[in-house]
Amino acid sequence: MDLGLNGKVALVTGAARDVGRQIALTLAAEGAAVAVNYHRSNADAEALVAEIAAGGGKAKAYRADVTDLAAVNAMVDAVVRDFGGLNIVVNNAGLALRQRFVETKPEDWRRQIDICLYGAIHCCHAAAAHLQKGKDGRIISVIGDSSRVGESGLAIVAAARAGVIALMKSLAREFGGSGTTANTVSLGLVELRTTATGSKPIARNSRGFIRCAGWDSRTTWRRW
Repeated sequence: MDLGLNGKVALVTGAARDVGRQIALTLAAEGAAVAVNYHRSNADAEALVAEIAAGGGKAKAYRADVTDLAAVNAMVDAVVRDFGGLNIVVNNAGLALRQRFVETKPEDWRRQIDICLYGAIHCCHAAAAHLQKGKDGRIISVIGDSSRVGESGLAIVAAARAGVIALMKSLAREFGGSGTTANTVSLGLVELRTTATGSKPIARNSRGFIRCAGWDSRTTWRRW
């Protein structure tokens, strides 16, 4: 099925690994030029860019912390300068820490809210004018199902991602007149790979983190 992405430019946050990486590969395979955002995973981001290029696609890596609005603005400006525009934004970057709510601290709240909620706000705000200019902009925010149904140990990230749902609903109404859509994709568990020894499967949950099989309530989820 032709998705009509030839000539389109897509920015994917947290794209260096896992689900973000697969999103970037799929967009590139459908003909879009892909801006691969990463924060710390430079080697993974460059490897992804090389893989897309080897397949005949266009991609470039952009380092930016999505919690920093100035950095996001600079990244979007660079993407538009390099590729000539911006048509698609995929808010995929995230952080979730599995903790009992009563054991969480303000610094835990801030980290998750800054990345999951403010990260999406920053990217949407920086990209809005470019998306609306083309009359067919697309915003897709990838979240976990805890924000929709609730989940023990994930109260903070669930609250942050619920804010993203509300953000997408409001932007869909506000931007709809210009042809720009805003949607949320809520994922369940996604199997990624096995460990180096092959002994335990590793899964990624919808919030963008990996865990080994046999996890318990003390498991800490990690940012990819």
